[in-house]
Amino acid sequence: MSDQIRGALSPVEVGEGTFVHPGRDRRLAAAHWLLSAAADRKRARTYWRDGDVAMLNLGTLFSAVRIPAAPLLALVMDRAAPSAHVDEVLAEVLAGPAICDPRHQRYYALVPASMPITWADAAADWKELGVEMLGRESVLGVPDLTRTEPGAHALASYWSVPMGSAGELCSPLSVARLIAAAARVAPEEVTL
Repeated sequence: MSDQIRGALSPVEVGEGTFVHPGRDRRLAAAHWLLSAAADRKRARTYWRDGDVAMLNLGTLFSAVRIPAAPLLALVMDRAAPSAHVDEVLAEVLAGPAICDPRHQRYYALVPASMPITWADAAADWKELGVEMLGRESVLGVPDLTRTEPGAHALASYWSVPMGSAGELCSPLSVARLIAAAARVAPEEVTL
C-alpha cells in the first residue's frame, strides 16, 4: 500500500439525499460572501493573496463589535494576547466568527448587520468599557479565511474563531454575555 493510500481516511457513508460540503468549499463560499462587502473585490482578493487584510464595509451583510483584549484576558486569566487559550474560550462562548488584531490588542466579533441598531442602548453602556459597535459607515480589516493563527508576523490580524460557512455570525446575546462577564470579572481592567 502506498503512503498516500495508507494516510487516507475511510469513506464516509451517508444516507440518500445527504449533501457533504468539504471545509474547502465552505471556506470558498464564506470568502465570496465576505468579499461581497468589499468596495473593490479584485483589490480585496489581491490583499488576501499578499497576506494583508481586505477592507470590508460593515452594516449591510454584517457588523462587528470591537472588544479590547484586556478584559478578555482578565476573564480567561491569561496574560498575553493573542493566545490559543483566548481563542478557545471565544470559540466556545461566541459560537461564531471573531478576528484578533494583536497590533492594537483588540478582538472583533462578527455580528448581524442590525445589531448596532437593535442593541444601541447596550452599546452606549459598553463604550465606557472600551467596547464599540461598528456598523454602517465603518470598515473592518478582515484577514484571509486561511489565516487562523498568528503567523510569522506576530502583529498580523487572524481569525481567532474562524468563519465556518457563509453568513455564519455571532449571536448578539452571546456577545453581550461575554462583555458582561468580562466587565464583572475585572472591572479595573476594562477601562482603557
